[in-house]
Amino acid sequence: MTDEMIIERVTKRIYEANPELLERYGDRGKEKCREDNNHHLKQLSAAFTVNSEAMFIDYAHWLNGILVRHGMETKHLTENFLFLEEAMKEDSSTRADVYRAYLQAARSSLDKSF
Repeated sequence: MTDEMIIERVTKRIYEANPELLERYGDRGKEKCREDNNHHLKQLSAAFTVNSEAMFIDYAHWLNGILVRHGMETKHLTENFLFLEEAMKEDSSTRADVYRAYLQAARSSLDKSF
């Protein structure tokens, strides 16, 4: 599955689970959601390249701070990461396994911190 396919699948899931986001942010919000998920995948790739789960967790905490200041909730980010994990389940590559582990670790860290 390509990154674009993952991003579309995850964006759809986010808006199905949180229909109020469409009312609140409109179509611009959906586009921003796609951009954010592209950034998540790039951060996962960077963390994978340097073999650093901590790097992705730091990114998640930094991003969460920004999102919360803009009216989002931590649950929106942790849910987004869960949907990314689910979208990658079809991929059995080592890279996808590591991405899922990093996403799970970031969700756990956010859940404990906020």
